[in-house]
Amino acid sequence: MTAASTTPLRLGTRGSALAMVQARYVQQRLQALGHDVELVQITTKGDVSTAPLAQIGGTGVFVTALREALLDGRVDLAAHSLKDLPTTPADDLVVAAVPEREDPRDALCARDGLKLSDLPAGARVGTGSPRREAQLHALGLGIEIVGLRGNVDTRLGKVADGTLDAVVLARAGLSRLGRLDSVTEVLDPMQVLPAPGQGALAIECRRADTSLVEALGALDDAATRAAVTAERTLLAVLEAGCTAPVGAYAEAAEGEDGLELYIRAVVASRDGSLSIRKSATGPLGGAEQIGRDLALELLADGAGAVVDAGGPASKEE
Repeated sequence: MTAASTTPLRLGTRGSALAMVQARYVQQRLQALGHDVELVQITTKGDVSTAPLAQIGGTGVFVTALREALLDGRVDLAAHSLKDLPTTPADDLVVAAVPEREDPRDALCARDGLKLSDLPAGARVGTGSPRREAQLHALGLGIEIVGLRGNVDTRLGKVADGTLDAVVLARAGLSRLGRLDSVTEVLDPMQVLPAPGQGALAIECRRADTSLVEALGALDDAATRAAVTAERTLLAVLEAGCTAPVGAYAEAAEGEDGLELYIRAVVASRDGSLSIRKSATGPLGGAEQIGRDLALELLADGAGAVVDAGGPASKEE
């Protein structure tokens, strides 16, 4: 598909406000390359259930229906939040493009413009993410973590109506929705590392559709692809030997011999009482090996014994 197709490409997406913004971004990028693209909304299990994600399947609940639509031919490609994708590849599908990523850090949205260090002991902070819960507890601020699901407006509304003192959300999602005015502090990764793949999009299609795979490659950003490859490889290795929440953040930066990848990772118990943090650096082209080696170092340092009290509930929201 080196030239624009005469048949519109059907781009599958969830129907949430954030998913639609992300899908329109992919649509516009492809239209700029001369492709006709129409959006097809697909309802996923994660969209219709209000139960905690761990109870309805954890990672994958937002993507299974989209992948089924790809495999049965209802759509030609799908746009996902990369952190929603299981680390195990789907048969017959391929992530053909990972566009340049948004700022992957977490953001605090608190009452009265408060920062994390300003929150009083006992302050109620909402999040549905065991990863955030673990790292916030580890800071020893004496805050209460309250489980939370729902879209961005629902979560921010809990602060506005006084139910919560603050919520923690992905800055990328707030940026894409034009809600950065709600952010009172962008959290330093030295305090709270984001989820592997946070802030990045994955554009998936059928592996056999080689012309489309080639066309989507024009949207791929090499530095982002390397960073998320390292993060997700680390997560995949840890998932085999660790039930605790995981945070990871890789960045491409100029080194002595050109671009290098720097990755930091944390494995923490959900109550914050135990945490292991490590980092690694290596060549951009060795992203998968860097992630794998760092995961093995974490396991060697006892990450497998850092057990999440909620067991499998350590999946990201």
